[in-house]
Parts: sequence; structure tokens; C-alpha cells
Amino acid sequence: MEITLSYIGDKKFEAQTSKSSFLIDAEKITPVEYFAAGIIGCTGIDLVALANKDGFEVREYSVKAEIDRKLSIPYKFEKLHIIYSFKGDFESIKAKRYILSSLENYCTTVNSIRDSVKIEYTIVYNGETIANCEPIRSGTADSLVLEDGFGGACCS
Repeated sequence: MEITLSYIGDKKFEAQTSKSSFLIDAEKITPVEYFAAGIIGCTGIDLVALANKDGFEVREYSVKAEIDRKLSIPYKFEKLHIIYSFKGDFESIKAKRYILSSLENYCTTVNSIRDSVKIEYTIVYNGETIANCEPIRSGTADSLVLEDGFGGACCS
């Protein structure tokens, strides 16, 4: 992967990828906000793709990130709580499995920060909270064992 960034003035940058280009206007959206949006966007793409692969459609999807940052420079992320809300015509255990598959395996952005950031998730599926502030494993010594409803088969 290669990305080129060019300064065009007034705190604006043009980003060029192999597929397209986009404008970063740091007056409106900071690079940290783009980074956070990329993290939660990555898991959303995985959720939709995994459900589609099983023949299901995800509807009314939204995701929110609550982020705690250090209070000193470099203001690194300390904790990330991702809140998923969506609907579908599949069992709630599948909804959780899709999210955990993304968080534990497929999402490059989450897996790039999980060794240094405490990550938790909440899932509201078809209006019902099926997971609330549950942690994912990280690369740190205080890793937690998750109960995924499959005896750890999803996330081990």
C-alpha cells in the first residue's frame, strides 16, 4: 500500500491512493478523527461482508466510537469503546460472531492498535443489547478470555 499526501494550503491536504484521492481539511476534520473513522469503518465493512457471505443483509447500521486519550503529548488513544447498532434477519449469536470476527481477526485498523489500546464493544442488534462494554483480547498481559457463545471457537 502506498499513500501520498500533498499540502495544498489553508490546512488542507490531498491524499492520493492507488484507487482514488480525497481531501483532508484539518480545519473541519482532524487526521485523528479520520483515523478513528477508519477504525470503525473497517469493522462495519467486515460486518456487512461477513453477513452477505452467509446470505444475510445488514440493515439500519450505525456505529459510534467513544475514545479516551492520554492527557499529555502525544495524546495517544487509551481506550476505545465501539458501539454497534444494526438490524438483520439472522440469529443474535451470528451478529456477535460477525463483530468478533472483525475485531479479533479481520479488521486491520483495530488489530494495528489493539496491543496498546483497551478496546471494548457494545452490540445493539434488532433493538436488543446483546453485548455491553465487553472487552476484546489485546496483546497485553492482561488479556481477557471472551465468552462468544461458541466456547471460544470464534475468537481463540
